[in-house]
Amino acid sequence: MTTQFVLIACLISGVPMPGAVLLGGKLLLLVLIGAEAHHWLRLRRHGLSRREALKQLVPGAVLRFGMHELRIMASLLRWVARRRHGVDGADAVFPHGRDQAAMMYGLTFACVIETVVLSFLLAQWPLVHAVFLVVDVYTVLFVLGLHAASVTRPHVLTDGTLRVRQAASTDFLVPLDQIAAIRRETLFTHVKKDNELNMPIGSQTSLTLTLTEPLNVPTFLGAPRPVQVIRLHADDPKALYEAVTQVRAAASGIS
Repeated sequence: MTTQFVLIACLISGVPMPGAVLLGGKLLLLVLIGAEAHHWLRLRRHGLSRREALKQLVPGAVLRFGMHELRIMASLLRWVARRRHGVDGADAVFPHGRDQAAMMYGLTFACVIETVVLSFLLAQWPLVHAVFLVVDVYTVLFVLGLHAASVTRPHVLTDGTLRVRQAASTDFLVPLDQIAAIRRETLFTHVKKDNELNMPIGSQTSLTLTLTEPLNVPTFLGAPRPVQVIRLHADDPKALYEAVTQVRAAASGIS
C-alpha cells in the first residue's frame, strides 16, 4: 500500500518514473484483473447468479456504494429521456423533487464555477489539472444526478403497497395494511430518533406515516434499521394522502 501511495505522489508531482516501473505496474494490474475474472467465472460455474458472484468478490459496503453511484448516473440518462423508474403498472405516481430544484441547480452552478477556476489555476500542472478536472466534472454530474434521481424515482402506489423513495439511496415498500395512521404536516426541523425515518426534500417533509409495527429499512450501507414512523415529502401531499386513505378505506370496507 505504501508503494502505491509513493507512485501516485510521484506521478502527481511530475517526477519522471522509469519505464520498467510503469510497465511492472501495468502488468500487476492486468494480473489482478485476470485473477478476479477467473474467480468470477468459477463462481458462475458453481451456479451463482451474477449478483451473488459479485457479492463474493466485492465487500458489501463497497458494492452498495458502487450500485448507488450507478443509479445516480442512470438517473441522469432517464431524466434526459424523460423516463421514470418503477412506474409501470402503478395505480398512482407521486413526484417529490420539485422543492429542491432551485437549491440543486444553485449547487450545480457553484460546482461549475469551481471547475472553471481550478482549471485556470492548475493550467501549469497538466497532470494535476487532468485529475482535478475529472473529479470536478464528476462532481457536477453527481449533483445533477442526485436531483435527477429524485425526479425520475417518484413514490409509487400499487397493489396495496406504497413504494417510498428518496433520490437513489432509499427505496422500500410500505404495505398499506401496516399503516396505523397517515397525516399531513409540514415540518422543517427533524429530531433524529432510533425508530423514526426522516426523508426531507428541500429540508421539509409534508406527510407522516405511523406504522402498526416496525418496518426494516436498511441504512445506506445495509445495516438493519427498524422504523415505525416515516416522514416523507411529495410535491402534492394532498393527493398522496387522499390516495392512501381511499385505498385503506376500500380495503377496510371489503373486509
